[in-house]
Amino acid sequence: MAVFLRGRYSLATALVLALLSLGARAELRLELVGPLTAAEREASQALLDEALLALPPAFAQRLDRSVSVSWSGGLPEAVYGRASGDRLQLNRRLLARLSDGRAANEASDRAHRTLRRELLATVLHELTHLYDHARLWTAPEHALQARCRQQSRRLGQAGLSHDCRGQSDRRFTLSDDPRLLDLAGWPQQVGQRGARERDNGHVARSPDAYELASPREYVAVNMEYFLLDPSFACRRPALYRHLSEHFGWQPPSKPCETRLPVLNAGRDFASTPLANLDPRRVYEVDYLFADANQNMMSRWGHSMLRLVICAPERVEPGPDCRLDLQHHLVLSFRAFIDDVQLSSWDGLTGEYPSRLFVLPLDQVIDEYTKLELRGLSSVPLKLSREELQALVERSVELHWSYDGQYYFLTNNCAVETLKLLRAGIDRPALASLDSILPNGLLTLLIRRGLADDGPLQDADQARRLGYRFDSYRERYEAMFSVVKKRLAIDQSRVEDWLAQPAEARHRWMGQADLQAGAALLLLEQAARHRQLLLIRDELKQRYLSGRGTDDQRLARADEALQGILANSGYLSRPAELLEGEGYGIPQQAERARLETRSSERQARLQQLAQVLDEEARSLLSDARREELEQIDSNLAALGSHLRGLHRQRGGLQLP
Repeated sequence: MAVFLRGRYSLATALVLALLSLGARAELRLELVGPLTAAEREASQALLDEALLALPPAFAQRLDRSVSVSWSGGLPEAVYGRASGDRLQLNRRLLARLSDGRAANEASDRAHRTLRRELLATVLHELTHLYDHARLWTAPEHALQARCRQQSRRLGQAGLSHDCRGQSDRRFTLSDDPRLLDLAGWPQQVGQRGARERDNGHVARSPDAYELASPREYVAVNMEYFLLDPSFACRRPALYRHLSEHFGWQPPSKPCETRLPVLNAGRDFASTPLANLDPRRVYEVDYLFADANQNMMSRWGHSMLRLVICAPERVEPGPDCRLDLQHHLVLSFRAFIDDVQLSSWDGLTGEYPSRLFVLPLDQVIDEYTKLELRGLSSVPLKLSREELQALVERSVELHWSYDGQYYFLTNNCAVETLKLLRAGIDRPALASLDSILPNGLLTLLIRRGLADDGPLQDADQARRLGYRFDSYRERYEAMFSVVKKRLAIDQSRVEDWLAQPAEARHRWMGQADLQAGAALLLLEQAARHRQLLLIRDELKQRYLSGRGTDDQRLARADEALQGILANSGYLSRPAELLEGEGYGIPQQAERARLETRSSERQARLQQLAQVLDEEARSLLSDARREELEQIDSNLAALGSHLRGLHRQRGGLQLP
């Protein structure tokens, strides 16, 4: 009896071990079918073997099936392959060139350079469709709870907290994974609670426009490059990390440059715009909020991100980097380089593009505090070092690839900024954060513990340390109080004083004493800033309307304006400089061309700017030109008046 039991036990064990052994070997199998010559079969099998070797081990294990591969004469000429169920068909018209070796050297008009590489990419592409459709790959570690716990551990190491309560355990295929959709360009619609956007705005610097057809095609196309292009990790770093984490495996890759190319859209056309942004030199990222005003398009403020970049001489990032203001950059979604104002109707109907500009902080401060008379608050985001670097990388990717449409109600600066934060920071708390208003987004970021407004509580210290940049309105109001005290003016508000014609202000200038005259001088400078803002908007509307003229001088100025606005578009859409070359973040081989082409464009812009400076006033309406000339006359009169008062007091000669 004992012997019999041992025998039964041994047999059962053998069966279990055999089943386990079969399970351990379970993996994808590619089987050639159909009539083939020996040479055709050998070349075909080599292609399939190479494809299997290129696949991540987890891919082959999860897609545990036998797939029949055949060469079909029924596929359209432009279609290299097609897969469905357990079948993969390749286009038979390509077989002869594969089997006789010509495909290895035959140049392709597609992205993979040779016909054989295109065939290899096709096999990988179609197998990815089978993998994605099978819904067999999901594993417990991919559940959102697991990801959230991993995030919490990383944040805890950085001294930050994160709550995983309420996270769903739902599983996803590769192409409907929320994280991948964020990276791919189908983000969650802000204000729609989970709905995804239909249109993909990542239309520039694409390896293959077919990736934009759907999330499924996006996954399949990018798997080709993930597996075959060693530079993929540098060109699309966020997607590379996501796919590597998904498969628990990394394909061979090249070392990446630590410095990332960006185009600085500063207004100084004399300097080369191409710059290098090193995420390691970024100390913090702030939510930069411009105060609201009464204008239709800015009554809820404006959302931007500020990169606190350390000066080159600093050994490592630290709090002192916040004082290196001249090195800080601002990421701002807008339509034009210096476009703070937008037409209400065009903003509602999507007439403007929405692009990610990289701007110098000092220019942004001037735009808002001096021209718009709006203060700026710079609120640090609570990010781990890993999250910060990922957000900077993602921002650079968008800078090169994104060309969306601006809609005031559904795709404004706050919506675009939130989408960037969601894609750049893989933190589930951001997925449930929803606001279409810049001030509302700031409030939610603070309430959810994603931003820290502590540095702004002490107003004086906030101004001193660069967390707050006050509007010049306060200075103007202080000067206006001096004027009201010393002159019998009728206006009670500084806005009313600045809104009246310059000629009406002129009559008070000869009556001012030294103190009132100095106040009037600053206010007249404010009036000139205000007039320049109106002129800028008038010129922009002239550009958009495309009006013509027979006046030679006017035509010259108009041509310069058109040229500046048209040629400066590359500063928001830098992919124009490398049209049809490469994809994603430009790499070293492309940077020399970038340097040359951006310098050429900038030289052209500088020439146009000089022409426009000479002829700009001819583009203005008579009323606008006369008002600006009167303001300049007021400034000259005030200067002369103040110098005279100073001489009467026996002071030194003023310039």
